[in-house]
Amino acid sequence: MNDDDFPDTQFPAASMAMPSFADDGGEAGRILNQEEIDSLFGGSPEDASQSGSGLERLIGAPYVSYERLPMLEVVFDRLVRILTTSMRNFTSDNVDLSMDRLNSQRFGDYLESVSDRAMFAVFKAEEWDNYGLLVLNSSLIYTVVDALLGGHTRLQANAVATPRVRQDSRSHTTIERALIEPLIEIVLNNLAESFSPLCAVNFRFERLELSSRFAAISRAANGVVMARFSVDMAGRGGDMDLILPHATLEPVRETLLQQFMGEKFGHDEIWESHLARELWQTEVTLDAILEEQTMNLQDIISLSPGDQLVFRPNSGGRVQLRCGGTPMFTAKVGRAHGHVAVRIEETTRRTASGNSRTTSYS
Repeated sequence: MNDDDFPDTQFPAASMAMPSFADDGGEAGRILNQEEIDSLFGGSPEDASQSGSGLERLIGAPYVSYERLPMLEVVFDRLVRILTTSMRNFTSDNVDLSMDRLNSQRFGDYLESVSDRAMFAVFKAEEWDNYGLLVLNSSLIYTVVDALLGGHTRLQANAVATPRVRQDSRSHTTIERALIEPLIEIVLNNLAESFSPLCAVNFRFERLELSSRFAAISRAANGVVMARFSVDMAGRGGDMDLILPHATLEPVRETLLQQFMGEKFGHDEIWESHLARELWQTEVTLDAILEEQTMNLQDIISLSPGDQLVFRPNSGGRVQLRCGGTPMFTAKVGRAHGHVAVRIEETTRRTASGNSRTTSYS
């Protein structure tokens, strides 16, 4: 039997039952109609022509949103304040810096949206053992170079239009690259200073690329955090993008999850001093080991009431003091005030290799 045997039969559309969490509690579930199912799975003809509908939108977004790292935005706000002063000193011009965008996206999607006239500075976070990317667009490069070479700070709009077209038609020269590299060093140093309240990290500049093909620091499908900073210098300027892959931020992810500055980034001096005082008052148990003997498991199992274990006589009455199974001291047994006592003669220290060594008291 197949569908051809029922040519005129109309089968009902598929449906799904979803649990209902309504307050009335009387309805066990709600039935989705075909339109809602198509909207969920992207199966309708209208959704088929649109990319990223239904579950495809969830599958196509595997990266973690930057909003789950609240302290990262605080770090970038600190970078804006520090870098504004540094760029004013570097260019001897009036510089206004602001953060225009902060989001997460795929690394490959970002590279496709970047102009070919940009400069790509690859740097490494040495303590995190991973890489980042600093992208400067052509407009910002020309503005900084013009300021460093003594250009006018204020140009008329009709005077700017002509050279801008001529500059965009060529690639960047060696002189422009030499003038931009000090600015990159300044940005990386300020970025390390912005992270200093969170952790100690050093961003080392590695190379400057003119093509995005040679600036790949991560796979195209991996997620990155993109922070775009807008630089304005008396009506001129451009954009500067800071790219940090999620893999780069992984070593400090727990720190970036903090909600506010008052948490002191997981460091509380009051609690540390209190813990240090109470630690010296901790009571521990010392075990005095008179003698030890190694036996086979078979011999131990075969023991029965009445059997005797013969220990070797302890010469000089020396015993070993242990704390939690760790050898601490070597002592001599005696009596004091009517009680059995031990007198510490040597201290047993643990070396880096895990072996023990003793220090005698004179």
